[in-house]
Amino acid sequence: MNYITSENILLIGSTLLIAGVLLGKTSYRIGLPLLLIFLLVGMAFGTDGLGIQFSDMHTAQFIGMIALCIILFSGGMDTKLSAIRPVIAPGLVLSTVGVLLTALLTGLFVWWLSGMAWTNIHFAFLPSLLLAATMSSTDSASVFGILGTQKVNLKQNLRPMLELESGSNDPMAYMLTIILIETIQLGGHLAVGTLLWQLFLQFGIGAGVGLVMGKATRWLIGCYRRIGTGGAAGIKEDMDQASYMISILTMAAVFFTFAVANGLQGNGYLAVYICGIYLGNMTVPCRRGIAKFMSGMSWLAQIVVFLMLGLLVNPHEMVDVVAVSLLIGVFMILVGRPLSVFLCLTPFRNITFKARSFVSWVGLRGAVPIIFATYPVVAGIDGASQIFNIVFFVTLLSLVIQGTTVITSARKLKLTASGGVDESEFGVELPEELSTSLETMVLTPQHLADGNTLRHLSLPAGALVMMIKRGDRYMVPNGTLPLLPDDILLIIKED
Repeated sequence: MNYITSENILLIGSTLLIAGVLLGKTSYRIGLPLLLIFLLVGMAFGTDGLGIQFSDMHTAQFIGMIALCIILFSGGMDTKLSAIRPVIAPGLVLSTVGVLLTALLTGLFVWWLSGMAWTNIHFAFLPSLLLAATMSSTDSASVFGILGTQKVNLKQNLRPMLELESGSNDPMAYMLTIILIETIQLGGHLAVGTLLWQLFLQFGIGAGVGLVMGKATRWLIGCYRRIGTGGAAGIKEDMDQASYMISILTMAAVFFTFAVANGLQGNGYLAVYICGIYLGNMTVPCRRGIAKFMSGMSWLAQIVVFLMLGLLVNPHEMVDVVAVSLLIGVFMILVGRPLSVFLCLTPFRNITFKARSFVSWVGLRGAVPIIFATYPVVAGIDGASQIFNIVFFVTLLSLVIQGTTVITSARKLKLTASGGVDESEFGVELPEELSTSLETMVLTPQHLADGNTLRHLSLPAGALVMMIKRGDRYMVPNGTLPLLPDDILLIIKED
């Protein structure tokens, strides 16, 4: 009897999603990262759990590639140049030199472990570096997820720096992984000059393609809008339909950008990230609609990838590498990542010791290292199955130890700051064509010292209170409504 039918695939897929979402709702209470829940759900339904068989590394790699394109583009769109400008130098140093140092330090440690008689891994120098390279970058999905869901503000511009690093360091890890695989397959030695030249080409072509495609995508969106204005008299395209179609057009452009960059021997992941940054910081029709669509697709991509990777692993195979994986994971968390961060941030005197310590701790591994670990398996590298299992175990260790303590460590280092309420909580959006903006204000007793109605408040010229939030209630303001401390005002003002 054939159990692999379209109905069974839909049944199993929907069951996994439902189980992951329902269990994920409890992750906030127990302090586990949401995406870790989906990874564990996949493992529970996999070979050593309920018995779902999935071992196709080629398919996993392809799905991971699609998911990474969406995740990085969405992350790029959410990256505001005004926020990252003060930290762009340390962020880029961490995402390039930091990844290289982490891979080198961890690779040397793995090579040293392989020489010990009591260990059950025996990697030569290049395979040791390859193992380290696959997990040398922080995971953007994990960092974006934890920082995005926790309503905590970080001091010293730490949040934009961490998001910039995690969003832009995957291309470096990918390039190191591919270059090392090719070097091992050719049986040659790793030439530093060749490595640097390949990195320069990948970064240069990837960045160039990303910028060009960002401009081209903006032009395509403009063309789509202009085509709609030439219809029959009195017939206008529905705005919601236009937003959906433009979002689909943008997603197609993302995959086109990746394919072109790879075809030109550049880095496709860097290209889609830069394309996202360009579009996210330009005036583009339906930009908010595109960002929301891509954000939803990004969450779906992350969930699918973590479920798939959970199904892909066989936990019983990890038993043989638990000891060495634990040692490698602890080394990365306590030595490799901190040492590379402190070395990279040495020139930046304005970054305090506490801030550097926190950045060192937020070295989260996630889906990206596991996806990169499929490349040696597909390429047929000796010991690739051990590499995959070690990377998977280290990722679990990182998510459990670091993922559950990110906000706690920030509070203990006194790097959290109180901040205002995000205006998105009101569910109000303004057309981008208007020269106005929204902001919030939390009332204090000092604000109400001269009276407790709107006319007693001192607001900037041209500012108007649109809505008031009191607890879980939303109220439309009027001149007689008594205001209370802790009321949140949604204010519209002219730019």
